[in-house]
Amino acid sequence: MKLGFTEAEEAFRVEAATWLTAALSGPFADVRGVTSLVEMPERRREWEKYLAASRWSCIGWPAQYGGRDATLAQQVIFAEEYARAGGPPRLNHLGIELIGPTILAYGSDEQKARFLPAIANGDHIWCQGYSEPGAGSDLGGVRTKAWREGGDWVIEGQKVWTSLAQFCDWIFVIARTDPESVGSKGLSFLLVPMDQDGVTVRNIVQMTGESEFNETFFDAARTDAANILGEPGQGWGVAMALLGFERGVSTLGQQMGFRNELDDLIEAARANGSAGDPVIRQKIAQAEIGLRLMRYGALRMLTASADGGSNPAAFTYKIQWANWRQSLGELAMEVLGQAGEISDAHGEYAFSRLPHLFLYSRADTIYGGTNEIQRNIIAERALGLPREARTRAK
Repeated sequence: MKLGFTEAEEAFRVEAATWLTAALSGPFADVRGVTSLVEMPERRREWEKYLAASRWSCIGWPAQYGGRDATLAQQVIFAEEYARAGGPPRLNHLGIELIGPTILAYGSDEQKARFLPAIANGDHIWCQGYSEPGAGSDLGGVRTKAWREGGDWVIEGQKVWTSLAQFCDWIFVIARTDPESVGSKGLSFLLVPMDQDGVTVRNIVQMTGESEFNETFFDAARTDAANILGEPGQGWGVAMALLGFERGVSTLGQQMGFRNELDDLIEAARANGSAGDPVIRQKIAQAEIGLRLMRYGALRMLTASADGGSNPAAFTYKIQWANWRQSLGELAMEVLGQAGEISDAHGEYAFSRLPHLFLYSRADTIYGGTNEIQRNIIAERALGLPREARTRAK
């Protein structure tokens, strides 16, 4: 297992850290430390463009499309340093990390030339149209439909839990283009512009008081017939490939964000004296151990990927971090005590970072595949056990 980085990789770390520190203490000091996904969207769009101007936006992409041809290790290092420097949540995370790599893998030369530069330079922000009211963990239950009409695809249906849709220019949509099909058959992967009369976005207010998630309605929405990845009816394979990118190099960067949250918790425990409680100290130690174990596991996955192989343990990562972070949120409230239950937002429904962590982390074991679904994935894909019997509502 690769436990460290080479001298050249550490030199790259210094380069990335130096640039990020200068940017986030200079022209973009106002977004440093922002953790909310919905805070300061216009400034974060400007930040996307600033990253792109120095080719830090999508470093793992080919240079011809705005990247740096960065190695896997370099991408991990940048993700770590980005979180360490207090970089804000990427407004175009889904564009850079998911749809961009999918277009690189499945798009035609014309699609690459049309879509990738606009993603890389921050002109087009993307969201994801997978989940529906009746098709969440079971993506094969998709009912949104699409059909050809002249030179367009016409889309009818509803998506839900569409992260940051209110800020986005494009959405990638799984739609049923074969009306006789069921399950994973007959689905197509469409690229749809958001700015049109046929697309309506409605916010979903979360218990944090924010509206990161949305409902997205398609009422005779249209997209050009050329805006399809893969062949009609073959969208399932493209959709599954995209999900494979979701658990890529961002894992160690994500853990640096967890590191920041744990450090905030430790600081709060010292400030209010709860660090003197031996039970609290033991729980903090357990959280530290859990975080280090996740790092070693991620390094093991990185080693396997760099060697061109795969590691079945990667299937355990989502349930591992979700349970850890949910426990961290509970510990945060234990540390804060009654003070954590009171908003300091002067009449607004909003919370500081640690109470917000507690509220938001309740969803960690649900979104991206519930813990129950994750256990099925581990059993079937990692261990090769027989598939669970499934039924689908008609």
